[in-house]
Amino acid sequence: MFGVLYSGNYYTVLDVKSPKERINLILNSLEPMAIIVDNKSLQKAKELGIENNFFVYEDMIESEESEEIIQKIRSQMIDTDPMYILFTSGSTGIPKGTVISHKAVITYTQWVVNTFTIDYNTIWGSQTPFYFSMSITDVFSTIVTGATLYIIPKMYFSFPVKLIDYINEMKINSIYWVPSALQIVANFKTLDEVKAKTLKRIMFAGEVMPTKQLNYWMDNIPDATYVNLFGPTETTDICTYYVVDRKFDNSESLPIGRSCDNCDTIIIKEDGTKALDGEEGELCVRGSFLAMGYYKNPEKTAEVFVQNPLNKNYPEIIYRTGDIVKYNDRGELIYLSRKDFQIKHMGYRIELGEIENTVNNIEGVSTCACIYDNENSRIVLFYQGDKDKNEIIDASKKVLTSYMQPSCVIKLDRIPYNANGKIDRVNLKKIYKGE
Repeated sequence: MFGVLYSGNYYTVLDVKSPKERINLILNSLEPMAIIVDNKSLQKAKELGIENNFFVYEDMIESEESEEIIQKIRSQMIDTDPMYILFTSGSTGIPKGTVISHKAVITYTQWVVNTFTIDYNTIWGSQTPFYFSMSITDVFSTIVTGATLYIIPKMYFSFPVKLIDYINEMKINSIYWVPSALQIVANFKTLDEVKAKTLKRIMFAGEVMPTKQLNYWMDNIPDATYVNLFGPTETTDICTYYVVDRKFDNSESLPIGRSCDNCDTIIIKEDGTKALDGEEGELCVRGSFLAMGYYKNPEKTAEVFVQNPLNKNYPEIIYRTGDIVKYNDRGELIYLSRKDFQIKHMGYRIELGEIENTVNNIEGVSTCACIYDNENSRIVLFYQGDKDKNEIIDASKKVLTSYMQPSCVIKLDRIPYNANGKIDRVNLKKIYKGE
């Protein structure tokens, strides 16, 4: 990653465990000049069936760099050059490549370091993979401050006691995880058995943090700082945050707080006017954290990176998040729902349309539709076709990455449609609930 940046280029991190179809969609969009791969994954990369220059990491580190060429490239670089492209789920079934600049990452990292007092004493325990926007926070704050970063082995999240033992062994004092990872520890009552002796900073983002499980952590590690962070990939990682300053009942929802520095948030109503205190509207973001848009996708970029409707005086781009929010009586932002069919599941933003598009291509499926059970965090897939449920489940595992696979599959004789000829998702929710 850093070698690519130093050479004046930008990168995309690929998950080698993603389905071949998704990797090919991303590569077809990028048309990369090079794919860097280690020896372990070289054969799999060649099996993608694309013509590319493969550079093997083990060979690259033995080669000599040209200082003259690097300096020439570096002298032409500016802070608005792309730094990386992170692909998220797309509603048409084609992943969207969010283009993030050096300026966005530098500004965001400065905010993280200053707000949470990150320094050389900070020891991060990383949970999120590098193809996920949350990894930006601990990786780049480590580089800036000389902090320490441990990549926690994934297997430990299946064995919570070993997970806490690892944290204690490495003296990890800061974590930034998706709530589902924190829930594992809480649901198994792990901290009753083994204490996390060194944790002082517990941050989370990517999906709603259930208050019940948060209270378990707070009861067991009462002197730690807890922070709820909120934001999409299009704002580098985060646009609002809330440092938990009081206890919440298990039935209450956590606020998403206030805007980060250099990243202002505005609530815009459907008529394009600013929402008043207590009024609902779409969360819109302006400032240096914003992405540059979507790679080779001007139409989608123009839909959500738009002129600020409150500013009639000069060009000012804001990002429309699609999140519906409001302010509570304490002046804290409260997340209410999604404007469209994009969901947050297992820490990932997912377009239900991408799942539908992929499953519709499975042989034996004539049509399908997805809904999301927010209460139980479940992706529910309905389909119409001549294959049984188990065959669809098996087939979906081959074409969908793990966090996009349906939690529940229901076969229907006929997918319901409304009077407008669109899939009747309200009716599907009733079917799912058995109404």
